[in-house]
Amino acid sequence: MDEGVDPTKMCQSLVDKVAQSRQLMALAHPEVLGLFEDWLEELEEEVVRLATKEALNPHIIADKTGLSRAGAEFVLAKLRREQRIE
Repeated sequence: MDEGVDPTKMCQSLVDKVAQSRQLMALAHPEVLGLFEDWLEELEEEVVRLATKEALNPHIIADKTGLSRAGAEFVLAKLRREQRIE
């Protein structure tokens, strides 16, 4: 898989900026933010399902979800921090 632009990192950056900046929140359209949050939640649920069936290997998760390896590592780390996977 091409390791070019990592959409997960881009999305995480957006979430961080929205959470940290009232000004950005005022500019961001609520429907777009809602769609992004829905997409991220669905992606995380897919990774949780895969994690119960597959090894928690970023390469496997990346192949199964279409994420880059770095994106898969990000999602796995986020889910571990939230204690949704071990």
